[in-house]
Amino acid sequence: MGLRLSWLDSLDAPAFPAQAYEQLRQRLPQATPFNSLGWLRAAEAALEPGHTLQVLLGFDRDHLCLCLPLVRMPWRVGPLTLRVVRHLGYPLSDRIGLLIDLPESEAPQVLREVRRHLPHALLQLNEVTQGEPWLLHWGWRSSTYERRRACNVPVHQLSAADRQEVSGDPRYKLRRARKRIAACGAQVRRVVLDANNANDWLTRIAKVEDASWKGDDGVGIFSTPASRAWMIQALSAVAGEGRLRLVVLELDAQCISYRLGLLEQGRLYDYNLAFLPQYAELGSGRVLLQEWIDWGLDDGWQWIDASRVSLENSSHQLHERMSGQVEHLRHSFYSWRVSGLCLGMALRLWRHCQPWLRSNRPGRQPRMPATEHPSAPHRPATGATECPSRS
Repeated sequence: MGLRLSWLDSLDAPAFPAQAYEQLRQRLPQATPFNSLGWLRAAEAALEPGHTLQVLLGFDRDHLCLCLPLVRMPWRVGPLTLRVVRHLGYPLSDRIGLLIDLPESEAPQVLREVRRHLPHALLQLNEVTQGEPWLLHWGWRSSTYERRRACNVPVHQLSAADRQEVSGDPRYKLRRARKRIAACGAQVRRVVLDANNANDWLTRIAKVEDASWKGDDGVGIFSTPASRAWMIQALSAVAGEGRLRLVVLELDAQCISYRLGLLEQGRLYDYNLAFLPQYAELGSGRVLLQEWIDWGLDDGWQWIDASRVSLENSSHQLHERMSGQVEHLRHSFYSWRVSGLCLGMALRLWRHCQPWLRSNRPGRQPRMPATEHPSAPHRPATGATECPSRS
């Protein structure tokens, strides 16, 4: 194999191989809806000033076998401004698959090229699932490598058993919620978004989120002008491809609660939900989740996927129904530049002092220190940061 690497400064560049990119995305099992070209182009349009996109392409002859859209951004650490490189889509993409269709032997060459073209202190890849041996190779070639668990996402595999009423405590919670909804006269509705109706529906659900606690706290996907523009463009692009689904609870033709999902290869990613606060007691989220399952059975989906949850104390209702979990990881590769070496040294010092600080904190019990990952040159930090939940 003769790997040829090249760079572009935009996904909209005339030279960008859009058709070959889609073929690459379709043949890789780790690809998600957040790798779709429409989603990433919307993310590019929403880049903040000072954030620079560079797209690394890898070809074997005329065959596209690698595409990494990377963003170099400033990072303030005290009085210093360092450079960090992240995958395009951070922080609103729940799960990114690295579009790499190359043997592991090519990993060093690709990392060298990234470091040459985008000098940085830290290369950080968020929301990556297990099964990326490339990243372990990169870890061994970094001054410090940190591998942290972001969250464990519950997933439910659909089966004929889902035609039966769920058992146990979820059954009674679902029954009570349905009785309350029926008593107030609200109705559940399924919506397939497309190029014609996407803007109207996205505007409606954005208003629901604005009125919800997410809007009050400023943590919703539509909460800032930049994120709203990104989401409208990105979700409209997914809707135009026929892969956006919505289940809503309506009362007097008004949307009072919704769940929004992205459909990819038989897997429904439950991306976002919100409800009007005056209807919080209805318990609509559980009813709408059941509607996902029923819809999936009708249309032949294989999985309902929570997409992202909190690292600790997750309240996602799919935990009651899950048949498995998907671990999200955050990989941090510290460079051999002076800035990367200093950051890595600071990280190791922090990890060394952290057990002592915890044990001396009033009212706190000491925790066991993190164990070293066998493939890491330095001890990784695991399970220490919370991944914000949209569900």
